[in-house]
Amino acid sequence: MTVGLERKNVFFDLEGPLSPQDNAYELMKLFPLGDRIFEVISRYDDLLALEEREDYEPGDTLALVVPFLICHHISEEDITGLAQRATVVDGAAELIADLSSSDWKVFCISTSYEQYALRIAHRVGIFSDNLACTRFSLNRYRNLARKEDLTKVGEIEQEILAMKPGDDESMKKRLDRFFWKELPKTSLGIALTEVKPMGGRRKVEALKGFARAYGQSLEQVVVVGDSITDARMLEAVDSAGGLAIAFNANEYALPYATIGLASTNIGDLKVALDAWEEGGKDAVERVVREKEEAGGKGDRRNFQWLKGRKNLEEPLKIHKRIRRLVREEAGKLG
Repeated sequence: MTVGLERKNVFFDLEGPLSPQDNAYELMKLFPLGDRIFEVISRYDDLLALEEREDYEPGDTLALVVPFLICHHISEEDITGLAQRATVVDGAAELIADLSSSDWKVFCISTSYEQYALRIAHRVGIFSDNLACTRFSLNRYRNLARKEDLTKVGEIEQEILAMKPGDDESMKKRLDRFFWKELPKTSLGIALTEVKPMGGRRKVEALKGFARAYGQSLEQVVVVGDSITDARMLEAVDSAGGLAIAFNANEYALPYATIGLASTNIGDLKVALDAWEEGGKDAVERVVREKEEAGGKGDRRNFQWLKGRKNLEEPLKIHKRIRRLVREEAGKLG
């Protein structure tokens, strides 16, 4: 095996790098004011992740929103429908086709529900065997739900909608009580126990599992992410000597990456992947520093070498601007 082939394994997050939508956010929008409820719960998820709550991972929002999906009669068929209507990031399918034709192994590690992730992965050309995502039996949980418990969900919805924006302390106190004391006593509590979203440490474990299956170490792989659910995965690969790429990233992901790319087209990443294949991290650094010095072209090819960089203010400005262009409303989520 040549040196180049040893470094031809790339792992993409799905929501952000491959598809601009947030699956759970779009599901919550299927009922009135669901977007506002989701934004509060997403912020709550960020707070729990940042405090490193025991047994909680970034992205566990997908377990927390299950009672609300059930309350409003959302089904697995609705998830599938969203995937069929969803757009993909410009250049994603073309980049993956190009990589696959050059003997790269392309994987996806996604927090998204399986009904969504499977279809998006298929659309961009990633095999289902190379996908890790959140297993989800929504229809089963709907059948188990009792009417009186759904009434309690409706009541907490009204409380969430009345919460003052920015009052994290009061919001967290109330949601702590609902999710960890009240909900477990209901027929809906099983969802919190069984649904284990693919985020944080779980993404790292999935990454390691795929790598082991192909005889790889983390220093030989590339990972692409953009948000808090990817931070540990980016950090693990960068620390091991691999290539961790922040694509249109937020403040939770950018500090853990080796390089950054802010662009409306993920195909711009190809130049860095070619350099990695040919000469590893040193070659990537040369190319990225050249691109950074030359400057991006508007909303394309804004590269940054991040390894060892102390001040991320300027890169973060660029990433946030283009993140909002590509991901629209979902761009404001953690």
